[in-house]
This record gives sequence, C-alpha cells and structure tokens, in this order.
Amino acid sequence: MSNLTPLVVEDVEGTRWDDGADLVVVGLGAAGITAAIEARERGADVVLLDRFEGGGATAISGGVFYAGGGTHIQQAAGVNDTVENMYRYLSMEVQDAVTDETLREFCETSAANVKWLTDRGVPFLPTLCPVKTSYPTNEYHLYYSGNETFPPYSDHAKPAQRGHRADGGAFPGFNIIEPLRQTAIREGVRILLQSRVSRLIVDGSGGVAGLEYQHIPSKFWRTLHQRLHRLETTVAKVATGLAGWLRRRCDAIENKHSAPRRIRCKQGVVLCAGGFIFNREMVAEHLPEFVPGLPLGTAGDDGLGIRLGQSVGGKLKHMQRASAWRFLYPPNAFAEGVLINDKGKRFANEFWYGAKIGEAMVEQNHGVATLIIDKHLKKLAHEQSKPGKLQWFQRAGALMNLYFNCKKAKDVDTLAKMLDVPRDALQETIDEYNAAAQGKRTDRFDKAGDSMRPLPDGPYYAIDCSLGSKRHLCAVMTLGGLAVDEQTGQVLNENGTTVPGLYAAGRNAVGICSRQYVSGLSIADCIYSGLRASRHAIP
Repeated sequence: MSNLTPLVVEDVEGTRWDDGADLVVVGLGAAGITAAIEARERGADVVLLDRFEGGGATAISGGVFYAGGGTHIQQAAGVNDTVENMYRYLSMEVQDAVTDETLREFCETSAANVKWLTDRGVPFLPTLCPVKTSYPTNEYHLYYSGNETFPPYSDHAKPAQRGHRADGGAFPGFNIIEPLRQTAIREGVRILLQSRVSRLIVDGSGGVAGLEYQHIPSKFWRTLHQRLHRLETTVAKVATGLAGWLRRRCDAIENKHSAPRRIRCKQGVVLCAGGFIFNREMVAEHLPEFVPGLPLGTAGDDGLGIRLGQSVGGKLKHMQRASAWRFLYPPNAFAEGVLINDKGKRFANEFWYGAKIGEAMVEQNHGVATLIIDKHLKKLAHEQSKPGKLQWFQRAGALMNLYFNCKKAKDVDTLAKMLDVPRDALQETIDEYNAAAQGKRTDRFDKAGDSMRPLPDGPYYAIDCSLGSKRHLCAVMTLGGLAVDEQTGQVLNENGTTVPGLYAAGRNAVGICSRQYVSGLSIADCIYSGLRASRHAIP
C-alpha cells in the first residue's frame, strides 16, 4: 500500500498553495457529487477531485435508490407508506449500524431526498412492478427491493415498494450521476478529473487544512490513462485478470507521469472515495472469508478515502462487514427449489433478498451452497428465461446455470455422493421440504406455500451457488469504513472526538447499510450522508 503519511504545516497561511477552496470533496460518486452540489448551492467555492472520470460504483449500478415514507413517486404509484412503517422495517435490516435517532432521521428525510434528486434531473418514474423480483425489467421502476414481503419483516412492518429505480436501461446508475454532474457544472463546482489524492495536509494541532493530489499534465498520458480505465471498467466483471493488468497500467502512468499539487481548504475536506473491495490486501486483512467473491464496484474502490482518514487518526468501524449478493432468482423457478450447505442441510428461504442469503452462506456455512431442483423446475426455469421475460444479464446468468452449471443425479443416493454430503441428512432435508410444500407442516424459514414445489423423485439437478463458483458468480461489496459523528458526518478519532476539518460520506463512512444491505440502500445513504456533511461544513 502507498504511504499516505500526512504533511504537517505549522504556518497554514504562510504556506505556498497551488489552489484554494472553501470545501474540497474527494470522489465524484453519488456521495461526492451530492456534497459538492449542496455546498455550492449554499455559496461555497467547491473543488471536486476524482482519480478517474467520475461516476464511481453508482454510475455502473442498477440505479436503485431506497426511499419511502410517502415519496412523491410512491404517491403517484398509489403506494401507501409512512415514515414509521419504513423505520420499523429498516430497523430490522440496519440493526446496530447507526443509532435509532440516525435511522429515524434517514427515514424522515427520505421523501425530501428523492425530491432533491428529481429537482436536479434524476428520472424516477411511478411504474409499479407487479411481481417480486431481484431487479425489474425496463418497464418497471418501483418495486420491493429488499425483504419487505417476507416474515418476520412483514410481521413487523407493512410491506411497501421502496426501490426507486432510475429510468434508462438495465444499468441506469449513469442517469443518477450524469444529471447531478451537469447540475454541479452549471452551479460552478470546479471538477478536476484524473487527480489522485496522495495525502492530507494538517496543521500543528492535527486539523485538516488541505490536501495534496497528483495531476497528469500531459494530454497524451491523460488520454491513455482514461482509455485504459474505461476498458478496465468494461471487462472487470468478465475478465478479472485483464482488468487487474489494466489497473496496474493506470497506476504506472500515475506514478511516472503525474505532478503534485496542493490545495488549501478553508471549511473542510469531504472523503467520498468509495469502499475497498478492489484493495485485495485490505480485503484479505478485514474480510478473508469474502476473498473468493467477485469484487463489485470500480477500480476507485481501493480504500483510498478510508486510508486517508485513518492516516490522520480516523477510527475504523464495521470493517468486517461485507455484502455477498447470492441471488437465486430470476427465474423464480430456481427459488422454488432447495438450497443446501455442505452438510446437506437447508439454511435459507430461497426467496430471501440476495444479501441475506449471502450473509447466511458466507458467515454460517463456509461460503458453500448448492441449489437442488427437479426436472419440472428445470423446464419451468427454461420457460421463464425466454427472451423478453428477464433483463439480458439475468437471462445470461440463468442460461449459464441451466447449461453449464447444472449436474444431474438420478436419485438421492447419487446426489449425495456427487455433492459429498451425508445421504441421510440430504434425504431428511428433501422430505421436510416436500412436507412443507404439500402443506403438511410449517416451513422452518417461513417460505410461502405457493413459492414451494415438492421434489418427490429424481432426477435431481444440482447448481453450484457457492461464493467461489466460477459459473455462478457472487458479487461482493464492502460496507465498513470511517466512524463518523452521526449528526455532522465529521470523522471520529480513536478517543471519540472529531478530526477538525475532515468529513466522510458514502462507503468511505460507516452508515445506514454498514450492517446489512438491500438494493438501493447504499445510494440512498450516499445522498443522505453527502447532504449531511455539506450542511454542517457550510451552514
């Protein structure tokens, strides 16, 4: 890892600076662009730095924003929801990630934050998805994006659709970032791209006075760096080796062809540089059990912002938390089957949200999972995967599992031997599941009867769903980061006091989704925490 030791200057005013601003924001993702716009609209001179071209993980995401309590989109779609109802549901997902007061404020400001986005051009539509899915097709934009419809969540809070999906294709995250980028430019935020922050600059008392960043002055090397990064982003999900080589080439250009510049910040620095899933050393240190998963994010998710905060005494929290997205559906026929561990035992409701299944798989079952279906479910899955019924990437995944990740066994004996699990345990699991599917007993994971189908006889088909499966990839994102004052977004040090002049937001900071994740919660937390930081720094 690079040396991020801060530069200490005793005479801040007498020091030579290359530039100055009221607020400096590090990272042009959802949190960073939000913080920059809000500060600029409050009259501040704002500089926004990004190592690449900006956008962060949000720009390549499904563009889902988790919001409720009666947003104007929910109202237009006829969805009845209240702040209390949203709070009751999220309290079960968020758990101890933040205080009850912070979670309640998040819920109370949710509708206003959706309005903040739409007022700045983000296209959310009130088209309601009629079925439960992990991600809707392009004609639908409001859906159940978490575990809202499953017990015990549905016993605790009335289910309401809160996944606000931006309009614009299968991965419309760009349509969240780009309107905000244009708003920032229009408002006068000074955006400096291909500018990698190398260290913070502090005064004699430890307060953050500015930062140093590396800028590539040559147009030739900037263009090459830009093209290599674009290619790396394109191939990251399908060719990890090539993506790694491209990242190293970008690093080499930065190291050899950039020059340092120092910028003074009067009101503070806001760290919004993403998570650390692409820093494999940090993952191995904090999340070794998640190493086999597919990194989810961009090359910018290398932990830089977190390490910058740590370099000036910032405290880390929830660094052992990650989200592994083990979605079994669509097609829904897959989730009507039986998911077992390496002991032949079932461990989840197969229709749970993918991160909840992933948590159980990685943290309680050694990252091992196998889905068992029969001939009827296999045929049904084919039918549900026909063109036009799923998003292209969902269909590609389904067909990959059906044709290249599906092993056949004529009976339970053969299946147990093939999977190397105890035969009696496997038979007991199937018998119990069949009884629940036939209404003879209550399902141990509260799976709805109409979502279960008996598997009485072979042949059986086994699909490898383990964390390290090469044919059924399981994406992983990090959730921990810098501890912050939940009222202000200021970074906390080890003794619980704030680091003067330093804020963190988005996945650089501990936030709403640092304990567990449902679709849209991270982008929603980015907006919430970005606004919080700027509103305190620029009152």
